[in-house]
This record gives sequence, structure tokens and C-alpha cells, in this order.
Amino acid sequence: MSSSRPTPVFGICGWKKSGKTTLTTRLIAELTRRGYRVASVKHAHHDFQVDNAETDSARHRRSGAHEVAVVGGKRWAIIHELDGSEEPSLDETLSRLSPADIVLVEGYKRAAIPKIEARRKEQPDPRPLAPGDPMVKAIAADHEIEGAPVPAFSLDDIPAIADFIEREVLSNAVDTGSGHSCP
Repeated sequence: MSSSRPTPVFGICGWKKSGKTTLTTRLIAELTRRGYRVASVKHAHHDFQVDNAETDSARHRRSGAHEVAVVGGKRWAIIHELDGSEEPSLDETLSRLSPADIVLVEGYKRAAIPKIEARRKEQPDPRPLAPGDPMVKAIAADHEIEGAPVPAFSLDDIPAIADFIEREVLSNAVDTGSGHSCP
């Protein structure tokens, strides 16, 4: 990075089936359309798979490789087995990313980063996060939020949510060397 300032990080949190992934992917597309270089971190379930049982990388892993790099003409990935160790912290994960203008973090609902809470009327757990977490800076919901302690947006109003994120974390950021100077 050409700057000593850390890359701005903004989270998308919420309970299961709250719309986090849809909101995150739509925000990535919108911020990218606006010229930002966006990186993302997705907190996944305990035993997620990135390679299916018949890929060569899965065979390497099952054979005992602690780490497998898959490299192709369009992308590369490293699969690292934890072998009983604790998962890396969000800070450790962020430190491994390439330079970007912003990192959007999906999940990590308890992380001490500014975030927006996604809510759907039909999500299984209706408990709000915003009142108890000062890092929740806004709510995006598919229903009216009465008495919200923070700004509330429609879950589908991606331009307004992206504007909010720009004001919250990008307006004071400096150029990270990715070619985009923040306003």
C-alpha cells in the first residue's frame, strides 16, 4: 500500500437468512461500478468447502497437504488447513489481503468494525443487533424499522447504502495505490 493508513473496513452483519450475502454482493458491485477496488472477507460455517471432493486440490488436501495453492491463468487461491488450530482473527485475515480501497466483511457480527445490520421480516431470529452494538452504524431491512437507533435503509436501496458507506469510511480515506482517490 502506498499509504500508511489502513484500508477502510466496513461490515455487513445480521442473523441467519437476514440477507447479508445478497446485500454484500450488491454493495461490492455498486462500489466497484463507482471505481473502487473492493476486497471482501466472508465468515463461513465451521466446515465449509472451497473445492469439491473430486478436484485435484481436494485430493492434495486429503493426502495430507497442510496448504494447497491452486493457480490458473485467471485466479489463484490458497487453501490452508487449520488442523485443530483456531481460525485466524479478522485482523489476521485482513492483513493477508492485497491492497484495496475498501474491504467489505460479511458476518463477524461481534467485530469491532463499523457495520450495517441486515434484517428480513422472515429471518428465523428476529433479535435486533443495533441497540446493543455501537458499531452498527445503520440498518438495511425489507420492512419498516420504527424507532431505529441508527439510520435505516431499504434492503434494496443499494445506491443509498453505498453513499452511506462512502460517507462513513471512504470520505476520509487516502489513495491506497489502487488507482482510485477517495473524495
